[in-house]
Amino acid sequence: MTGRALTSTISTADPLRVLLLSRYGRKGASSRMRHDQFLPFLAKANIQVETTPFFPDAYLDALYAGHRWPLPKVAGCYVRRGVALLTAGRHDLLWIEKETLPWLPFLAERLLLGMAPPYVVDFDDAWFHHYDRHRSRLVRHLLGDKLDRLMRGAALITVGNDYLAERAVQAGARRVEIVPTVVDLARYPCPVAKPTGPLQPLRVGWIGSPTTARYLNLLAEPLTRLTAEGVIRPVLIGAGADALPGLDADRIPWSEAEEVAALNGLDVGVMPLIDSPWERGKCGYKLIQYMACGKAVVASPVGVNRAIVEPEGAPTANGFLAVTATEWEAALRALAVDAELRRRLGQAGRSKVEHVYSLQAVAPRLAGLLRSATEVSAGRSS
Repeated sequence: MTGRALTSTISTADPLRVLLLSRYGRKGASSRMRHDQFLPFLAKANIQVETTPFFPDAYLDALYAGHRWPLPKVAGCYVRRGVALLTAGRHDLLWIEKETLPWLPFLAERLLLGMAPPYVVDFDDAWFHHYDRHRSRLVRHLLGDKLDRLMRGAALITVGNDYLAERAVQAGARRVEIVPTVVDLARYPCPVAKPTGPLQPLRVGWIGSPTTARYLNLLAEPLTRLTAEGVIRPVLIGAGADALPGLDADRIPWSEAEEVAALNGLDVGVMPLIDSPWERGKCGYKLIQYMACGKAVVASPVGVNRAIVEPEGAPTANGFLAVTATEWEAALRALAVDAELRRRLGQAGRSKVEHVYSLQAVAPRLAGLLRSATEVSAGRSS
């Protein structure tokens, strides 16, 4: 299957005016993948989206470089968001990524949302745990139920996995829909098959940011041993110089323009995670990227990873699930010596992405969800 093209037919439905209150600009993976990449399709469906990020790209540049964003610039972000909310009435729907005013109590959001149209809130992380599991008792007291209250007043909650959906239901959300994080098949064409035969070394890759590279510490032992034996060559995309500093690895800076080419240069993709509440809320985007490139995957069986990865023995197996260092090492050794296994798992993963985790499969449903959210006026939680 080569992937399905999004329809180019202009919708005859009435225009829907949406104000997207995203958290980041295009450099933020959550905003880029959960919202921005859908905008061209939504425009063809006569859904007109005006985007207002809370943080500019320069904020992430500073964050990944280890610098604090200056307080006056942070204040400016709040001012711009407040102005956007005050003028939201000229739209039919608000589309909110996570929350409107980070680290402010719900009362501030409630006052501004009371003058706004119905709203949809999207979560691709367990953002509520920033508040309800914060080390500060004061933060837990002031903000612990903030996002629950925000969810109760929404016309619709969209989430990336079951863990997030369960929290939204427990919070009293009136309608919850699971919308997976996806890739655009136009950016991920069908991979070209590599020559068969064992690989020495196997190019084992990880993609992410400096803020998530800490999970690589779970693989320090097997990666170091297999690299020393010449079995694998680690490839770290976007991890930064501080990730596994003693490991001999290819370190590739991340860029949106070059990420697919970097992924195509891998043989296997990995996604290690610790098993804790925050990680259970993740949406497995790395795995979806690897699989879109036709790569076999190895992942920790945490959260949605267990739904994305179908391990050996399943009818449509596409990878391995591993917990211990021994299991990780065994999976990578097996993939290093068996080209047919890599091909079969990679092909199954690509097929799953096309049918379940692609923009082409999900965008029409998202457009329908946004339209349906305006049909029932959202109440306001107290």
